[in-house]
Amino acid sequence: MTYEHGTIDAALAAVAGDEPAVIQDLRMAFIEGVTRALEAMHGAEDGQSWRESALRMKGLAASVSALPLMTLATQAAERDGPDSELLDRIGQVVARL
Repeated sequence: MTYEHGTIDAALAAVAGDEPAVIQDLRMAFIEGVTRALEAMHGAEDGQSWRESALRMKGLAASVSALPLMTLATQAAERDGPDSELLDRIGQVVARL
């Protein structure tokens, strides 16, 4: 997923400038946030919790132009509740970040 890495890094560089350490810190914060949102989606017991977690992930993805992740999170937010197949696809994308 080289393209995704490049897109994320470009978005972070726009915020942090030419500061590799800051870019790395921001990247780690993004990955931690997305991972927490994914864990919340796994633990969602109702539609509202599922949608809130999906929207959190969508916002994080949008903030760094991670379009494939943003698309999947949008699809998840439109569901009435947990969707294991969609969750697996999101997990695959997150694992490649």
